[in-house]
Amino acid sequence: MPSSVALLITGASTGLLAGGASCAAIQGGLLAGAVTRRRAPAPTSVRKTPRNSLPASETATPLAPVGAFLVGKLLSHTLLGVLLGIFGSALQPSPRVQAVLMLAAGLLMVLFALDLFGVKGVGRLVPRPPASFGRLMRRSTKTDSAVTPALIGFATVLVPCGVTLSMELLAITSGSAVAGAAVMAGFVLGTSPLFAVLGYLFRRSSQALSGRLAALTGVVVLVVAVWTMASALQAGGWVSFRTPGKTTAASGPFIVEGVEENDPLYDPGAGQTGVDLAPVSIDASGKQIVTLTVTDFYVPTQFTARAGVPTTLVLHGKDSGGCARAFTIPELGVQEIVKRDGDTEIDLGTRKPGTLRFSCAMGMQTGAIDFKKDLQ
Repeated sequence: MPSSVALLITGASTGLLAGGASCAAIQGGLLAGAVTRRRAPAPTSVRKTPRNSLPASETATPLAPVGAFLVGKLLSHTLLGVLLGIFGSALQPSPRVQAVLMLAAGLLMVLFALDLFGVKGVGRLVPRPPASFGRLMRRSTKTDSAVTPALIGFATVLVPCGVTLSMELLAITSGSAVAGAAVMAGFVLGTSPLFAVLGYLFRRSSQALSGRLAALTGVVVLVVAVWTMASALQAGGWVSFRTPGKTTAASGPFIVEGVEENDPLYDPGAGQTGVDLAPVSIDASGKQIVTLTVTDFYVPTQFTARAGVPTTLVLHGKDSGGCARAFTIPELGVQEIVKRDGDTEIDLGTRKPGTLRFSCAMGMQTGAIDFKKDLQ
């Protein structure tokens, strides 16, 4: 079993090299909304500041809310690592629960965006700590901007990105609280430089221009919110926004869809739609084998297979990476981390006619198997 130090280094290097961009795509909107929120008007009873001085919150370093966000994120992920190391996969939410959490995050981003636009009444809906807790924190930090970013950073554990799921699996298999905490803490530390730069830029620009970038930031947050909610709907297996490409026939009596002629894996001379293994086949025992090749993408993305036949899905890892490695079938509650190079088998049982959707954990890569009766 790897040592805790080795797991810490593994987590940090993964976060630095791969996790930062992946997590920024889904959590960046939360960060932007947290560090550039419009401040609520000060109560009239508050003592006025001298004319030539600025409020403490304006003179505070722009890194304060960014640091609070990262500290909250580090704390929650470290605690999750402890729990995963102790209790293992029992704490892993199902794909559809994760999709619901992504939808909630998207809705929260919408609130942040509307708050940045100055929409009246929205500020009451934006999560804020209790007033008494806020006063306590302000006495010690001299700023009103650190509490909410810390809470939002803590809550990012509920909205994992694709690479985070790989680290969670590593924490589960570590077998100890210390090792689980090490891998998750290392991962967050590895992603921190990119998050710190993004947060600093969001915060600094809004201060330098006296808030005139609030509307622009709101647009960015709103776009990320829409993207997040669309991904969540796909990750939950409820909808698919993919437009099927030109279809090609596989060898044998089955049709495989979704490999276009301009796809780098397409090879009409291979008789197998360009992948290493026949996408749909029947073995000697009569079992139907559906083979999905996983690189940074899924190939093919659409299958047509025979219903009423015992079926096994083979995830054929071929230098797999990114979100595609975190494979899910929401309808069945299946979650698998695809081997970088190698096969992972999933028993689908005997399927009735209908469509079975699959996706990566973030809903960015999707596909489906269309089971048909009496397919010739």
